[in-house]
Amino acid sequence: MPEPPERVRQPADADQQEEIHRRALLAAAIAADLKAEDIRVLDMRSLVSYTDFLVVCTGRSTRQTRRISEEIGLRLKRELRLLPLGVQGDRASEWILMDYLDFIVHIFTPETRDFYRLDVMWKEAPAETVGAAGVVAVERTSSAAVEEESD
Repeated sequence: MPEPPERVRQPADADQQEEIHRRALLAAAIAADLKAEDIRVLDMRSLVSYTDFLVVCTGRSTRQTRRISEEIGLRLKRELRLLPLGVQGDRASEWILMDYLDFIVHIFTPETRDFYRLDVMWKEAPAETVGAAGVVAVERTSSAAVEEESD
């Protein structure tokens, strides 16, 4: 069995961090173009060492989650020449993970997102909400409000 690719991340300077953030926001905007719901970009830089941002979104069906994943993959490849380190997901496409090393995209069905509650698990992460047409709203507090909304 082959070994998984090693996660080697070099420290990013301010310009590189801005570019990584821009790429994560582009992935979120692509999801918004495909009518993904509850799209959030979590800033993980002060919390973990394996990635800088998590993009979390919901598709209304497994068909939509697959379509969102395919479109993110195609557009990031075409527009940025960026390929994921890996893509994982169960056969039912209830949770698809796209690992771009510096940011990770999680695409859930509503039931699976509610079960795993990544927004709540990482509630201390500063978050941005991406709405229709990729419009970004910055949440200054963190994603702690998500826990209150979902209780």
